[in-house]
Amino acid sequence: MKLSELLYGVSIKNVIGDIQSIEVNKVEFDSRKIQESDMFIAIKGVTVDGHNFVLKSIDLGARSVIIEEIPEDLNQDVCYVQVENSSIAMSVIASNYYDNPSEKIKLIGVTGTNGKTTIVTLLHQLFSKLGYATGMLSTIENKIGALSLKSTHTTADSLQINKMLSKMVDDGCEFCFMEVSSHAIHQNRISNLSFEGGVFTNITHEHLDYHKDFKEYISVKKKFFDGLDKSAFAITNKDDKNGRIILSNSKARQLTYSLKTMSDYKCRVLESRLDGMLLNIQNVEVWVNIIGEFNAYNLLAIFSTAIELGLDQSEVLEKISVLSPAEGRFHTVRNSENITGIVDYMHTSDAYENVLSTINNIRNNNEKLIMVFGCGGDRDAGKRPQMTSIACNMSDLVIITADNPRTENLDSIIKDMTSKLDPVQKKKVLVIADRSQAIKTACNLANEGDIILLAGKGHEKYQDINGTKHPFDDVKELIESLNIKTENAI
Repeated sequence: MKLSELLYGVSIKNVIGDIQSIEVNKVEFDSRKIQESDMFIAIKGVTVDGHNFVLKSIDLGARSVIIEEIPEDLNQDVCYVQVENSSIAMSVIASNYYDNPSEKIKLIGVTGTNGKTTIVTLLHQLFSKLGYATGMLSTIENKIGALSLKSTHTTADSLQINKMLSKMVDDGCEFCFMEVSSHAIHQNRISNLSFEGGVFTNITHEHLDYHKDFKEYISVKKKFFDGLDKSAFAITNKDDKNGRIILSNSKARQLTYSLKTMSDYKCRVLESRLDGMLLNIQNVEVWVNIIGEFNAYNLLAIFSTAIELGLDQSEVLEKISVLSPAEGRFHTVRNSENITGIVDYMHTSDAYENVLSTINNIRNNNEKLIMVFGCGGDRDAGKRPQMTSIACNMSDLVIITADNPRTENLDSIIKDMTSKLDPVQKKKVLVIADRSQAIKTACNLANEGDIILLAGKGHEKYQDINGTKHPFDDVKELIESLNIKTENAI
């Protein structure tokens, strides 16, 4: 592909070299992957600056480089293209390289602190059940129709996004549902995509280790909706106080959903049990196999999106009734002694309150609620004592253990978690650093009818310790510790 074609729509400050004559083999921002006649894009990342690898990329065969700063030593065989922001330029170039696939598919972005994965996964389920060829880009996995591809980030880089969207288009997919993380928005990974619509779930204090404060976190989420075209739709959770702020400058057609107030799309929880909920959605009763008020919000967001995409209401409600939760999101197992184990990916204070409130509203006072959890290392340490306090206040017994300590000392993490507990809360706490042993202990302490909540890892099949991912599956550990035959797991 000609360099001039790839640069269509890129805001260029300066060019040294011949744009017209150079052919580009492929586009890369990782210098290690460069081959003859490739383009190298120098990205200033959080920890690594791609400009330090420009010479290496040229040595490996790059004949065009996209840079923010022109180097002193120039190679006459190379075309240097200076831009204001390399990550924005890469989004444009990636779209051009893959022939702008987002314009050929109905792409829906879902953003917010909680609920993104569930909504995207269930939308993919719903549309697939209704017979549509559908793609998905999520934390858990990426899907092109029924084909599943491994996911490494909540939102991939712009090259990978466009590559997968291109495959979806080639495979005849009509829709794609995509998680949109704050990191991806901030790093311009989605800046040149064409969205049919966007969904806002909620926003709570999260990722403040990355964003400097909560105000910036909100403004980054808002940026996604600011960029939607006037022909797109934007659906927001009206019950979140920031829902309206998020859409305040959006040109898109704005719609609301709510469980508590008047809105375009309305839902009430009529009945809630451990095996499902009875909902009233738009004055129609429907039983669903998913529990929790927070999931009622997620299901309403799914319903709203489907209707805005032109689907029939009765068909949508019929299929919603048979949807199953995303992997690691309120995954439930039960043994012969009626001990219930629940695995959930929750990792924010807000999510803790939502899940624990759901369980406490369903159970009676005869069952113990045992919660097993840890906090990830190298992440916002400020939320650790908050989550521990919530766990102690809303559970009968708390077992603190490892999650993903990463490069941080586990003892330090645990010290943070327990630093603000009062004497009453401390009496509820056991510390068992080994996660497998912590799960076994919880199961041994549980009696008939008790509930074990295993939080934090959800779909993850590993523990990240000092940069190494060790195999670990919460669901598998729970099933083994409760002596459940696999075929009897629910």
